[in-house]
Amino acid sequence: MKIGFVGLGSVGGKLAGSVLRNGFDLAVHDLDADAVTGFVARGARDGGSPADLMRACDVVITCLPSPAACAAVVEAMLPEVTEGKIWLEMSTTDASEVQRLGAAVRDRGGFAVDCPVSGGCHRAATGNISIFAGCDRPTFEKVLPILTTLGRRVLHTGDIGTASTLKVMTNYLATANLLTVCEALVTMKAAGLDLATTYEAIKISSGTSFVHETESQVILNGSRDIGFSMGLVQKDIGLFQQIAEDHGVPLEISPMMVDIFKDGIARYGFDAQSDDIIKRLEEPTGLDITAPGFPPEMVDDEPEERGYEVTPPR
Repeated sequence: MKIGFVGLGSVGGKLAGSVLRNGFDLAVHDLDADAVTGFVARGARDGGSPADLMRACDVVITCLPSPAACAAVVEAMLPEVTEGKIWLEMSTTDASEVQRLGAAVRDRGGFAVDCPVSGGCHRAATGNISIFAGCDRPTFEKVLPILTTLGRRVLHTGDIGTASTLKVMTNYLATANLLTVCEALVTMKAAGLDLATTYEAIKISSGTSFVHETESQVILNGSRDIGFSMGLVQKDIGLFQQIAEDHGVPLEISPMMVDIFKDGIARYGFDAQSDDIIKRLEEPTGLDITAPGFPPEMVDDEPEERGYEVTPPR
């Protein structure tokens, strides 16, 4: 099977690495020529353009930073979609847009799946990330062997678009976790508590979370490097807020989060690491929220395992 991959950024580059590591015939494309060159040096092929990839490959995977970028790439590929071609969209994107593009792919005889990932760049690198997949059941069963190579836990969420909706929701929750962790660490420092002890207290308590156990470590190290920008957070929580507004849900916390990240981007830049949001509290308090003994980046120390389908209780 020939696989094409478009988008070799923080997440996409790691997912494409899993494709290559597991022995697939891989061709890649990215606007960053150096990223493509790096993959070619590891055994992949330069795929040329998105249209070239769709023409030459059985499956094309996209992992791009915005719905607009995804639309531009898929629309460029559409003339090359023929019977049986598969498009897998692994970006965090707008559900209505992926439905529109998926319908265009299906109209030409292809298959379309929105299959965003969740669990952090460190798990994308090891093939242990979780994947949501939105499509009909026969299509899901067709692409499951690919998805269980890219990730460990794979959840069929329903029709195309449902995976993107759920992914936006999980990123909203992760962002809420991040903001409360920042407030907790700064408040404990102000109260005179040791931050390493604070980290462990949260970790072993009902206050823990995936975000705390991973991102708090790089916050306390001082690197704040999780490979995810404030701009991407703003995009994701904005998509969640739009879903709520479209369905008449009067959220209270979500608009505050959107405003916090708008302010963070204004202060530190669109490309600042999302965990740099803690600076909004460090600066007015004059506190340094770092501690020795924590790593500069998140690392997945679990061995890579073949993925499997997760089934909800019925």
